Amino acid sequence: MTIKTKKNIEPLVMTDEEKWNAVVARDAKADGKFFYSVKTTGIYCMPSCRSRAPLRKNVSFYDTVVAAEKAGFRACKRCRPTGPSRTELHEAAIAKACRLIENAEQLPTLEQLAKAAAMAPYYFHRKFRAITGVTPKDYAMAHRSQRMRKKLTQSETVTEAIYDAGFNSNGRFYAISTEALGMTPTKYRKGGVGEQIRFAVGECSLGAILVAMSEKGVCAISFGDDPNSLVCDLQDQFPKADLVGGDKKFEKTVAQVVGFIEAPHIGMTLPLDVRGTAFQLRVWQALKKIPFGETVTYSDVAERIGEPKAVRAVAQACGSNRLAVAIPCHRVLRSNGELSGYRWGVERKQALLTREQGKN
Repeated sequence: MTIKTKKNIEPLVMTDEEKWNAVVARDAKADGKFFYSVKTTGIYCMPSCRSRAPLRKNVSFYDTVVAAEKAGFRACKRCRPTGPSRTELHEAAIAKACRLIENAEQLPTLEQLAKAAAMAPYYFHRKFRAITGVTPKDYAMAHRSQRMRKKLTQSETVTEAIYDAGFNSNGRFYAISTEALGMTPTKYRKGGVGEQIRFAVGECSLGAILVAMSEKGVCAISFGDDPNSLVCDLQDQFPKADLVGGDKKFEKTVAQVVGFIEAPHIGMTLPLDVRGTAFQLRVWQALKKIPFGETVTYSDVAERIGEPKAVRAVAQACGSNRLAVAIPCHRVLRSNGELSGYRWGVERKQALLTREQGKN
């Protein structure tokens, strides 16, 4: 996991009033942009310092620590303006916790991870989720699933791979194996060879449509202008699977999907085979909760999953969606209400929204 820091922040011109407001609010976002000194104490601090609020008449502002020290002030021992910021310390602690999770034979408890990060368990859990985008448990499961994928191709038996990946029992792994791998461990160990995916290409009002289904459920719904391109894209998504053209029975499944597209108010009850990272799954689950006929922004989705700063990551997760309409990423707009990119074309996104909002 890559941890971003706030080093090398570009200079930002702020008025003294804005700086004072940042000090009063203890705004960590202003750290590094300026420093303030307190005449009565002889110290200088970062805007987010948790020390007792000073009187405005005793405060002066400086762009650098050098300027503050040249004026005769010494660094605060609480906020340590000359050392790593509070945010950087948190990020370093969470990075350390991630390494502990990745290297542990058995998943450390929340209390153990919090102790290693020198934080209270609740506070650690909140900071871990804010920085990584997932909970410690989700991070651990995603990492172990990734390790499992690697071990399944290297170990002589599935059981050996399960224990090598850090699962302390077969039952514990098999309980989540299909969701984590998208297929049974034995099939994955063979590189996905033998996984059968049925598909068919049809026509709807939005152009060509491809519907594909694994043993678990519908795993792809895509639109396009060229049916051959849709099939090639499906092959790229599932390179080692056995792709089989749908029969008459499967055509009924395609008809259900097309019917849902043409009349979205009827809903769709087909089972889905959703494959993605822990973060993507959280985003897609939030998308499925957007009421029919309504739209939200990427910021709204980020707020709903408890990650208000992860707007860009939310947009990327929407763009990675393979199940058009079933996971309604078309209902997500930019903050200004404008349509943004859509995997299957902005025109189709607009058509879907118009249809759902009863404007056609």
